[in-house]
Amino acid sequence: MNAPSPAPAKRHSETPSKLYSYPKYWAECFGEAPYLPMSREEMDALGWDSCDIIIVTADAYIDHPSFGMAVVGRLLEAQGFRVGIISQPEWTSAEPFMALGKPNLFFGVTGGNMDSLINRYTADLRLRSDDAYTPHAEPGKRPDRSVIVYSQRCREAYYDTPIVVGGIEASLRRIAQYDYWSDKVRRSVLVDSNADILLYGNAERALVELACQVSRGKKIEECWDLRGSALLLEKLPEAWTEVDSTRIDWPAKIDKLPNPYDYHQNSGMAQSGSGEVSPDSDAQAVKIIPLPLQRQTEYDKATSYIRLPSFNKVTNDSVLYAHASRILHQESNPYNARPLVQRHGNQEVWVNPPPLPLETDEMDWVFDLPYQRRPHPSYGDARIPAYDMIKTSVNIMRGCFGGCTFCSITEHEGRIIQSRSEDSIIREIEKIRDQVPVFTGTISDLGGPTANMYKLNCKSPEIQKSCKRLSCVYPNICKHLNTDHSPTTKLYRKARAVPGVKRVAIASGLRYDLALKDPEYIEELVTHHVGGYLKIAPEHSEQNTLSKMMKPSISAYDDFKKLFDKFSKKAGKEQYLIPYFIAAHPGCDEEEMLNLSMWLKDHNFKPDQVQTFYPSPMALATAMYYSERNPLQKLRYKGEKLSVCKDIEQRRVQKAFLRYHDEKNWPLLREALKRLGREDLIGTSTRSLVPPAQSGKRDSRQSRRRS
Repeated sequence: MNAPSPAPAKRHSETPSKLYSYPKYWAECFGEAPYLPMSREEMDALGWDSCDIIIVTADAYIDHPSFGMAVVGRLLEAQGFRVGIISQPEWTSAEPFMALGKPNLFFGVTGGNMDSLINRYTADLRLRSDDAYTPHAEPGKRPDRSVIVYSQRCREAYYDTPIVVGGIEASLRRIAQYDYWSDKVRRSVLVDSNADILLYGNAERALVELACQVSRGKKIEECWDLRGSALLLEKLPEAWTEVDSTRIDWPAKIDKLPNPYDYHQNSGMAQSGSGEVSPDSDAQAVKIIPLPLQRQTEYDKATSYIRLPSFNKVTNDSVLYAHASRILHQESNPYNARPLVQRHGNQEVWVNPPPLPLETDEMDWVFDLPYQRRPHPSYGDARIPAYDMIKTSVNIMRGCFGGCTFCSITEHEGRIIQSRSEDSIIREIEKIRDQVPVFTGTISDLGGPTANMYKLNCKSPEIQKSCKRLSCVYPNICKHLNTDHSPTTKLYRKARAVPGVKRVAIASGLRYDLALKDPEYIEELVTHHVGGYLKIAPEHSEQNTLSKMMKPSISAYDDFKKLFDKFSKKAGKEQYLIPYFIAAHPGCDEEEMLNLSMWLKDHNFKPDQVQTFYPSPMALATAMYYSERNPLQKLRYKGEKLSVCKDIEQRRVQKAFLRYHDEKNWPLLREALKRLGREDLIGTSTRSLVPPAQSGKRDSRQSRRRS
C-alpha cells in the first residue's frame, strides 16, 4: 500500500458534515427499493444493471433499524447508491459471492448483529443448537470468523474490488486480540481478511464519507485519516510524533499511575526518563516520546499517535497485552483520542480515533429511513427468532457509559450517549402499530443498550472533551454526569398515550444505581412498565469481584429493591426483581462464588438462566482473563496474580454455585465444599447449601469418572 499523505489528521474539534448533507450519487434517480435486492431478478425489476455497493452479511436480511445490514443499506441508498445484499451465502466457493455481479465501488462485509463465534459456541465451548438470526433458527448457516471467510471469498470473486469490513465482529478485532476459542492472541482481522479498510463502531459517519470519496475516484488508502477506521500501512505519515507505549514502565520508574476511574484534567503522569528508543518504534517519526514523558514534552497532539506493543510482543507477553488493552480503552473518547499504531510483521495497523457522536437530528434521520420493518419476502413465512424478539421494540439511544469490564458495548458503540428525539420515537411507535402484522398493542421494549441512559450526558462539554475516565458511574457516579431521568419519564408517558398502544414494556437492562438518583423515574417504571418481573444485573455479591467488573456494591441493589417494592405496593401490584449473575469472572474464586450462593439462598433466589463469563475480544475483563493481571491497576511482572478460572470443569463448578438448588449440581458442589473446608454446609438444616449424598448410592459423576 502507498504511503499516506503527510497532511495532519483532522483536528478533534472539527464539526463533521451532517449525514444528510452530502451531495447525492448520480444513481439516486432510481429511487428507493422496496427491499434491497438479493437477486438479479430483483435488480432487473428495479432497472439496475449493477450494484454500486454489495453488503455481505452473516445474518438473514431483515429490513429493520435494529439490524445492521438494513441500517447500512438504507443509509447508503439515501446517499444515492444502488445497494444489494448477499445474505448468509454458502462460503465453500466464490460463486455465491458473484450472485449480484461485480460492485462498482466496494463490497461491505459484516459478521452480522452478533459475533459469529459467540453466536455458535456457548461459554463452555459447546455448539449451540440454534441461530436466532437465521430462518427457522437453523444452525450452521454462517462460518466461524465470518468476516475473514467472506472477505476472502469476495477477493476470490473479484480480486480488484475494494473490501470494507465492519460490524461488531470486525470492530472488536481491530487490533491484536485474545481469542478465547483458539486460546491465543490473533492478529488484527484486517491482516487475516485481506480487507482494504475496517470501519468500527456504529460507522455511519465513516461509511458515508468513505462511499462518497470512493465514488469520486479516491482510493481507499488515501482515506487513511478517516475517523472510526483502521487500515494497514507500510509506511507511517511523515512529520508526526510517536508516543511510545511499547513497554510498561519505560524508560523510568513511574511513581504513581493515575486512577483510571478519576477525572484529572492536568495531572502529570511520570518522572523524566532516558529518551531511549523502543525496539518497536518506526524510524520515520520525527520525534519519539516515551508514554510516561508525554505530559512533559511539547509537541503537536494533532499530529501524534500512540504506538502499542507489536503483535509479536503481546503474543509472547500477556502483561504487555493487558497494558495495550488499557491504552486502547483510555484512547476511546472521540474528543481527545489519538490514532493507535500496532506493528504486525512488516505492516502497521493504523487505528484512527472514534467518530464524533451523531447529533439528535442525525439519529432521527437514520431511524426515519424507509425500512419495511419485516424480513425479506424471499424467506416466506419462516420464523426468524431475532426478528420476533424486536419487531415491536424501539431503540431510543446508543452507547453506554457504564464501562462494565466484561461488556463490549462501549468498545463498539462508545461511552457517549446518542439519543433520538421524542417525535422520532413516537413516529416509530406509530409505524409499528400500522405496519407490523397482528400488532397486539404492546411495545415490547423502549430502550437500547441500557434502559435509563436516554439523554444523559456530561453537564460540561469542556470536561467531556478532556475526560479519559473509563466509567461515569464507577466507583461512584461522576458529579459532572446529568442524572435527571425526566426526559425518559416524559417519553414513557407520551408513548403510552399513542392511540392503539395498550402497554409499553421496558426490557432493556436497567442501570439501577443510576436510577436511584431519580425515584420519580423508578415509580413511573414500576407503576406502568413492569409486567410482574423486572430483570436487573447485580452480577455478583462480593466487592472484590464487583471491583473487577466495575459494578456497584450489592448495597445499591438492596436500595433499589426497597424502592421497587415500595412503588409496586403503592400501585397495588405484586412484582418481582429477577437478578442476573456471572460465574467465573476474572478475580472471582470458589470462595466468592460460595458467598454469592449463600446470598442467593438467604434471599430465596433460585436462578434459572445463569451465565458464565465469556471472554469476548477486546473487553477489559478478557485482558484480565488472558494476562491474570488487572489492567485497571498498575501492571507489574512480579506480584500477585488475579484468580482466573480457565479450566472448563472449574468454570462449571462456579456456575453450579449459581444453581445450588438443582440436584444435578449437588455432586459438584459437595466436592467443592469439601475443598473449601465448608462441609458444614452439606446437610439438611435450613442453613445447608446442599443435602448429603444418599447412603448406598454413588455420585453419578463419580461413577462416570471411575468407569
